[in-house]
Amino acid sequence: MKIVILDALTFGDSDLSKFKSLGEVEVYETTNREQTNSRITNATVIVTNKVVIDDELMSKATDLKLICIAATGMNNIDLEAAASRNIEVKNVAGYSTDSVVQHTFSMLFYLLGHSRYYDEYVKDGSYTKSAIFTHLPKPFFELKGKKWGIIGLGTIGRGVANIASAFGAKMCYHSTSGKNITRDYLHVELKTLLETCDVISIHAPLNEQTKNLLSYNELSLCKDKAVILNLGRGGIIDEDAVARVVDERELYFGLDVLEQEPMKQNHPFLSVKNRDRLYITPHIAWASSEAREKLIELVVKNITDSTL
Repeated sequence: MKIVILDALTFGDSDLSKFKSLGEVEVYETTNREQTNSRITNATVIVTNKVVIDDELMSKATDLKLICIAATGMNNIDLEAAASRNIEVKNVAGYSTDSVVQHTFSMLFYLLGHSRYYDEYVKDGSYTKSAIFTHLPKPFFELKGKKWGIIGLGTIGRGVANIASAFGAKMCYHSTSGKNITRDYLHVELKTLLETCDVISIHAPLNEQTKNLLSYNELSLCKDKAVILNLGRGGIIDEDAVARVVDERELYFGLDVLEQEPMKQNHPFLSVKNRDRLYITPHIAWASSEAREKLIELVVKNITDSTL
């Protein structure tokens, strides 16, 4: 059995040696469209995170029996084509829940506590010139008693809600699908959530219902000083609208996902004036060391459990 790992760089420094016990393994850090065809020609199993595998590529990989997606989303695979060619496709789920929940709070507290400003104030030497022991030009607030609205109450959303509740936040949520309805938290319409919440976090998938769910008009409904976090998918928030609104109002955004990744060189986020209102991480919420280790274990299990 020949296993080809197409974008191993997405595993970071994780140990990939477990794959070697399964058969012959070829590992590529990255793979572009032109390289994919030659690399999968004789593969029995493909492991991919984001490399696209379509019908044209499958047609030339005559030995291919299994595509393992090293992620939850499956939109980079032509599933109909795979089914028609009797190629099994397996993804993984649940491996990064704790990591994403933790990163949600990391982003929130960075913005809520103005961490960038206070850290730079000390490190640039300004604190050495202070007349008093403290420095409080940027007020920060406790999470206790604040209203937190969650868009997308799946496993991750529930994890966030549980921890936020422990801090004393008042929770509500909006279900974009209408499927995740619970009595544990108050369900509200999107407009109500935007108008009333101090913290808003997005943990929904990208689909027809959520594409540009928050555009300029929706963001205009938000309370002053609200913190909006997107740890769902890029494309749920209109990024042009975010770039506009952070320079018009005191709204704060923490974004781990963008519509195009990596972001383009002329992205409007790179030219906003109020940079302290915008905290962006390069799609890392899923990628704690523990989550990546669990991911590899689940991909290996998908191979060993398959009908090869």
